[in-house]
Amino acid sequence: MIQRAAANGIEIAYESFGSPAGRPLLLIMGLGAQLIHWDDEFCELLAERGHHVVRFDNRDAGLSTHLHD
Repeated sequence: MIQRAAANGIEIAYESFGSPAGRPLLLIMGLGAQLIHWDDEFCELLAERGHHVVRFDNRDAGLSTHLHD
């Protein structure tokens, strides 16, 4: 399920896999990338190995805030 984190007037869309009690693992894709570039199966595999996996849409990409200035 896609969630959103708000800060400084923008929202960043993100999704997590695994237990929040697991070891945190933040997946960072290159500039302008969407969270969908990380395969669901890969994220689930990492979660099965005890990680709490978070992937996100960069600003101006996907479901995150797009700035037009």
